[in-house]
Amino acid sequence: MFPMVTRVMDYGQQTVRIARYIGQSFMITLSHANRLPVTIQYPYEKLITSERFRGRIHFEFDKCIACEVCVRVCPMDLPVVDWELETNIRKKRLLNYSIDFGICIFCGNCVEYCPTNCLSMTEEYELSTYDRHELNYNQIALGRLPMSVIDDYTIRTILNSPKIK
Repeated sequence: MFPMVTRVMDYGQQTVRIARYIGQSFMITLSHANRLPVTIQYPYEKLITSERFRGRIHFEFDKCIACEVCVRVCPMDLPVVDWELETNIRKKRLLNYSIDFGICIFCGNCVEYCPTNCLSMTEEYELSTYDRHELNYNQIALGRLPMSVIDDYTIRTILNSPKIK
């Protein structure tokens, strides 16, 4: 008789626990029902990216010493560094630097390990094109500074948008 009583008590405890979980999830659902929608009208409104956002890579040609650390730490072996050795001064001279953003996973290892800080992450995230070959950026395209979302006068940011009453 005692095993049957313990089974009934276990069943009762499980039923109470399940009812508590259902009640908690229902309260969470009701708390979200009172919130306003957070829809962004993307081409006309843009979110301001966070400080540590990893967007397109910016490259400064004059700072690069062609050490190829960025190539060694990249999990995709992505940056292409062309250089030649100047024998009279025993230094490498950088000829070309390019990154294919169609393959890049934006991990930030190249920026993190660059000894001269010639690479940095920007807040630019609109890299879509119709041709994947346009995503191969050379040092001229990588040296272009992006237009900041805050400075773009054609876009109404969330901070400046009218409030819904």
